Amino acid sequence: MSRLESLPDAPSSGPLAMKPAKGLSIGQYLIRRLQDYGIRDAFGIPGDYILSFYAQLAKSPIRVVGCTREDCAGFAADAYARINGMGAVVVTYCVGGLSVCNSTAGAYAEKSPVVVISGSPGVGERVNNPLLHHKVRDFRTQLEVFEKLCVACTELNDPVVAFREIDRVLDTAARFKRPVYIE
Repeated sequence: MSRLESLPDAPSSGPLAMKPAKGLSIGQYLIRRLQDYGIRDAFGIPGDYILSFYAQLAKSPIRVVGCTREDCAGFAADAYARINGMGAVVVTYCVGGLSVCNSTAGAYAEKSPVVVISGSPGVGERVNNPLLHHKVRDFRTQLEVFEKLCVACTELNDPVVAFREIDRVLDTAARFKRPVYIE
């Protein structure tokens, strides 16, 4: 969890309040909440661990802007956030995520609320610590790196609390004007 765990929950009323989510997948809920915060475009490069989310984005009103490299996508999301209020970059695990560290650190320094969305191996894929491509050290390495660069981070590995975590992290980005990380 982030160093801001003690923050109050998301607002219970108003435009940033948690939206009813009956029948939505975690990805669909995240997309809806990104739209609630004014995000109309997301920048990134598809990769294996984030392909299912890209498929959901393709069916949504959010326009996916493909970039030539992940670091370029991160800087584009930062510029978008500075102009529009909040930006999003969508990347795959480690090879993609770690490539947006520089733009995320810059967004933190300049108070730019960028939502870094990274795929990762699923909970079931992590059993017995298998050798999977893109993994650096262990499965928490990337999250731990982003904990140093973001005002809030979360792993959406528990469907019981996933919607609440999405709301907490996005609310924190909006409130503190700093980047956040969702894996």
